[in-house]
Amino acid sequence: MVTASVAMAQALFPPPAAIVAPAEPPQGAPRSFADLTARLQPAVVNISTTQRVEVGRAFPRFGPGTSIEELFRRFQEQQGDQGEPVTREATSLGSGFLISPDGYIVTNNHVISGRDGRSPVDAITVTLSDRREFKARVIGRDPLSDLALLKVDGRDLPYVRFGNSRSLRVGDWVLAIGNPFGLGGTVTAGIVSALHRNISGGGAYDRYIQTDASINQGNSGGPLFDLSGNVVGVNTAIFSPTGGNVGVGFAIPAELAQPVIEQLRTAGRVRRGYLGVQIQPLSAPIAASLGLPKDRGEIVAGVEPTGPAQKAGIRQGDVIISVAGQEVTPDNTLSFIVANTPIGTRVPIQLIRNGQRQTVIATIGERPSEAVLQGGAPEEPEDRSGRGEPGAEAARQQLGLTLQTLTPEIRQQLRLPDTVEGLVIARVNPSSDAAEQGLQRGDIVLSINQRPVRTPQEAAAIVAEARKAGRETVLLLVQRGTGPSRFVGVKMR
Repeated sequence: MVTASVAMAQALFPPPAAIVAPAEPPQGAPRSFADLTARLQPAVVNISTTQRVEVGRAFPRFGPGTSIEELFRRFQEQQGDQGEPVTREATSLGSGFLISPDGYIVTNNHVISGRDGRSPVDAITVTLSDRREFKARVIGRDPLSDLALLKVDGRDLPYVRFGNSRSLRVGDWVLAIGNPFGLGGTVTAGIVSALHRNISGGGAYDRYIQTDASINQGNSGGPLFDLSGNVVGVNTAIFSPTGGNVGVGFAIPAELAQPVIEQLRTAGRVRRGYLGVQIQPLSAPIAASLGLPKDRGEIVAGVEPTGPAQKAGIRQGDVIISVAGQEVTPDNTLSFIVANTPIGTRVPIQLIRNGQRQTVIATIGERPSEAVLQGGAPEEPEDRSGRGEPGAEAARQQLGLTLQTLTPEIRQQLRLPDTVEGLVIARVNPSSDAAEQGLQRGDIVLSINQRPVRTPQEAAAIVAEARKAGRETVLLLVQRGTGPSRFVGVKMR
């Protein structure tokens, strides 16, 4: 009976089948990266830089109880015989890769930049995997994409080629070779974790490959390979709360890097398309205030005078949704599309203005050199709450903002030009959405829902209309000091 019961139980509930590994690994999963590594590693180089830096420029700080003699002794140690600042040699390490047999090398701009992030270092030494050393010179640098091209004098050097990063898919195998922490010739493998990552706020080249292949300090400038041995990315950054690898690394895709390197090689600089607008992503609050879906299009916060956009009729507050047939999305930003459009090209730009779709034609110009002018921080206006002005109390209750008329005295306090017109924020309710969106006392509200405002009463009327129309947010155009204006979507209370 026992034997029969066991047999019946086994028939009704058979034991789970063992999971047997396939005889061959799945397609695309190599048994080993050894052969690929042996072929590629000779083209990957170690880059070391040196720079003379000053030490002791500022008067040193010492704890309580330090004698005056000890203080002066330590300070004098940081001065030369004639009182001049003492300099010391600072070094740094990075990676790069050869792209030609005559010695052209790709790396990151930050690898060969000084501590100020702008000026180049004094000397660059390139070391190959066979320990040969070369002095390198800079052919060109491009801070915007964080790429640089170096040259060493050599012949018949090992090199690699750029591949097609557009064909990458999330989950594809990739191989990183570099010099993390100065440990030369280190190989790590992983997969493509994500594509089109934005890690620095929406620039023209925020379109990174994310990988879990180990990337650490010193890997910067090194290549990211596909399984065919082609360079699909240039390793450039990590995300880490500890400073070491946590499985989140980023590489500039080859589709962006290769054109930049070719321009540096032929002209020593990079020319990019330019439209002449300041733009912002269409965030959920801004989209809600306009009655548009989020994550489609970008809103024009400002238009440069005499630029291509101004000539094409693009206005502040327009929402650009496509350029030359390419949709503007978080993965395909307006900056990226325009920067990679040939200069002089006439392109149709589709936009939404006051709820209506329009198409304008713009001629892409050349992006001017970076010349950023930063004014000093303005003083805060004198706190005249403005609650006595008509509409001020209604605006305060609806938005959490106390608004007051921009008087000549306030204009002088904030050092604003006469061309700026609007309402000054005298107070922000810290529990309001306006505070959460970063609005501050002293900011100027130029318009609400794309309608200029000059008095708190006008502001209150526009907000009331929006509430009556069933809107939950309103769109504010705000300027801080002499900086560029920006749109902010604020929830009504």
